[in-house]
Amino acid sequence: MSTQTKTALVTGASRGIGAAIATRLAKDGLNVIVNYAGSGAAAAKVVAEIEKSGGKAVAAQADVADPAAVKRMFDLAESAFGGVDVLINNAGIMKLSALAEADDALIDSQIDINLKGSINTMREAAKRLRDGGRIVNLSSSVATLKFETYGIYAATKGAIEVLTGILAKEMRGRGITVNAVAPGPT
Repeated sequence: MSTQTKTALVTGASRGIGAAIATRLAKDGLNVIVNYAGSGAAAAKVVAEIEKSGGKAVAAQADVADPAAVKRMFDLAESAFGGVDVLINNAGIMKLSALAEADDALIDSQIDINLKGSINTMREAAKRLRDGGRIVNLSSSVATLKFETYGIYAATKGAIEVLTGILAKEMRGRGITVNAVAPGPT
């Protein structure tokens, strides 16, 4: 059994659910990469909280919709902690609109972050996650509830659930589990 400390990369970890996940994983003894897109100060605050509690963390600025930025984030994790064992795909946005009124910017932003961002991080993790690792993708309880105005957001989260099941099959043989969780309102 390896005595190496495991490392988790949490996307969208500068606030909300992501920050709570990052601090909890650190309390459980994992090193944490605190990903953020725009709020460096908030990410630094999460890192400071983790370090104050005796954990190890580094902030990593990366737009998950950009494959090159995702690669750099994994590179940072490898240089800081030797690699990644756990990927938590938490980064996401929710912009509500009736489908008939959804403009391209609303559609593109949610697809870019919620779907493409998760694809980018899963793709990189499939290549670089250490054997025995874990991938956890955040979906949403609204993916199956079919609420009006949630169409684009729910579609991105439904796609995450499909990709999760497929990647789980593709990771067989490496001991890597791939699961989705679908929290409700938080």
